[in-house]
Amino acid sequence: MMIFSDMGDSRKQRSCHPQDESLFAIEQVPQLQQAVQDLSWLRERGYAENSATKLVGDRYSLTQRQRIAVGRCACSDRSLKLRSSNQRAATDFENAVIWIDGFNLLTTLEAALGNGILLLGRDGALRDMTSMHGNYRLLEDTRKAVTMTISHLSSLSIHEVVWFLDQPVSNSGRLRSAIEDIAGEEATTNHEVQVVADPDPLLKQAGNEEIVVSADSAILDSGVLWWNLAAEIVAAELPERRVLNLGGETIER
Repeated sequence: MMIFSDMGDSRKQRSCHPQDESLFAIEQVPQLQQAVQDLSWLRERGYAENSATKLVGDRYSLTQRQRIAVGRCACSDRSLKLRSSNQRAATDFENAVIWIDGFNLLTTLEAALGNGILLLGRDGALRDMTSMHGNYRLLEDTRKAVTMTISHLSSLSIHEVVWFLDQPVSNSGRLRSAIEDIAGEEATTNHEVQVVADPDPLLKQAGNEEIVVSADSAILDSGVLWWNLAAEIVAAELPERRVLNLGGETIER
């Protein structure tokens, strides 16, 4: 198995934003929930994204980081209906092929492991506040996140798993090797890892025989069948983690 401490970074976890504890404190949640509702209303009516986000952010005097969280949790009624109708549960997966948006899933699980902010939006998808900007380091929590994912998938009736990683993101090749190594030791199902220039167009082309693991709004709005795997793993493996449900009431775990 690949030794993660040899990846050039001695940290075990990704650093949390120093202001998150105050920006997303319990007393901030009702205002953030209202901001999500307002932004969702504006999106439903076709307002330009930048203008709508600024309007809502200014109204509630939100910081830039809070505006990002609100943007990730809001969605129009039309998007909500589409995403809800296409969401699938593990009971639907007999002989299914699972397509995983690799970085999207792993950064959320790493945030959970590192006590970072976890967000639940209107569509119920679990998201995080990570912004990679093309840079990604393999840490100890990366190994844990991959292992948790592969172990969870091995407990289900899944025919095949295909991971998609962004080639332009640093260390994508090393992450592929790590996933393959861990899958070789832990998996009871077949795992294939593809490093491609841009996974999004491929994931959007998934058919009825593939179920996509992603919380990327553009991918979900393309009409693919999708699975909220990150939320399922966190609930099973890290039940003590607090999730900010900005689409409704705060969930205390």
